[in-house]
Amino acid sequence: MKRLKENIARHIKLSASDLEQFCNLFTQKRIKKKEFLLREGEVCRFEAFVLKGLIRVYYVDANGFDKVMYFAAEDWWVTDIDSFTNGMPSQLYIEALEDSELLLISKTDKDGAYESIPAVEKLFRIMTQKTHVALQRRMIDNLSKTADQRYLDFTGKYPMLSQRLTNLQVAAYLGISHEFVSRIRKKIALDKKS
Repeated sequence: MKRLKENIARHIKLSASDLEQFCNLFTQKRIKKKEFLLREGEVCRFEAFVLKGLIRVYYVDANGFDKVMYFAAEDWWVTDIDSFTNGMPSQLYIEALEDSELLLISKTDKDGAYESIPAVEKLFRIMTQKTHVALQRRMIDNLSKTADQRYLDFTGKYPMLSQRLTNLQVAAYLGISHEFVSRIRKKIALDKKS
């Protein structure tokens, strides 16, 4: 719970008793690499905080290709917000790319926390705003930057994350071919040698 408490403290201030009460609403879950937390068609009944591991959130397009919405590593949150909020069947898959440990909170418990600990609603408002900003920036980048620029931005912003991902996974996130990612990585490695 220490990591979760530190994450919360970066966003809001809670009394020790409120923090303990809120954290006690979470249940720990371990999942193995390639195991799914959620599959398309299921209703997402959790919001999760990643303690350890790496998760990808993606959908499969009409041509059968994976399109990665985002990755979630340690200290990040993961859910299908549409399915979780509206109780609708998910269009997404949430899969572990590494053996992972998460803390999950249900919608019922989260909504209850909004009532009993009003600052929790502020916590999730702040996190939602940050997510919206990140998604807006990503959309602008996808519309205005070249594939090379998007790749360099991604590896510059998330250097440790990019080292844990395959070319195929990075390509599915950036919307480019894995061959293109391979060429960029080789070019960068050659540039560093010279």
